[in-house]
Amino acid sequence: MASIYDFSARTLAGHDVSLKQFEEQVLLIVNTASACGFTPQYKGLQHIHEEYAPRGFAVLGFPCNQFGGQEPGDSPQIEAFCATHYEVSFLMFEKIDVNGSHAHPLYNFLKSEKSGLLGSAIKWNFTKFLIDRAGRVVARYAPTTKPESLKDEIEALL
Repeated sequence: MASIYDFSARTLAGHDVSLKQFEEQVLLIVNTASACGFTPQYKGLQHIHEEYAPRGFAVLGFPCNQFGGQEPGDSPQIEAFCATHYEVSFLMFEKIDVNGSHAHPLYNFLKSEKSGLLGSAIKWNFTKFLIDRAGRVVARYAPTTKPESLKDEIEALL
């Protein structure tokens, strides 16, 4: 049976990272965009990342340009935007597809584990997946769900 630890992705800096390095941590995996109405959620994501990282929690951001072209930049532009506007310190990955025939394998796995309102497809930017310490997808949250509202669920897994 597959787990999130079977996948890897390339960071904005161009390094391949195995998700196995996050084994035994609680994770929030989010598809992001720099020009979306939900972009201010970077602030909440950064806040919960800082608050819970010492206890074994991490946010992982996956930029995606599939929804209204709201992530048009390349990796250096995305990295500069996140650092300048939201002081993002959590790990950000290269831009990926989350739906369709070119969807990143990690996202195919996440969607197969937890369907949303539209079935398995990702509806929009800032869809969130909560992963427990065993690498299981325990919850999926809509783009409208603010990161700060997930504190109780995160606490329960920590």
